[in-house]
Amino acid sequence: MEPLLIVLLFANAVFNAVVWPRFYPRIAKDPRARDAAGKPTAFLVVHTVLIAIALVLALASVIAAIAALVS
Repeated sequence: MEPLLIVLLFANAVFNAVVWPRFYPRIAKDPRARDAAGKPTAFLVVHTVLIAIALVLALASVIAAIAALVS
């Protein structure tokens, strides 16, 4: 069971690290990302936070997988 969990943790890390950051350029270019004055809108902030959370989860998954491998 442990090898399966390790593989899933690494798969989760790769998915989050590869897929989520690719959305940022499209989100940043979206007309909803900035208001008339050029300031970031809630749309941009929320999506940036979601991407950051995904990357933190990817890092946590890698750390957990490595810890499981070592133990």
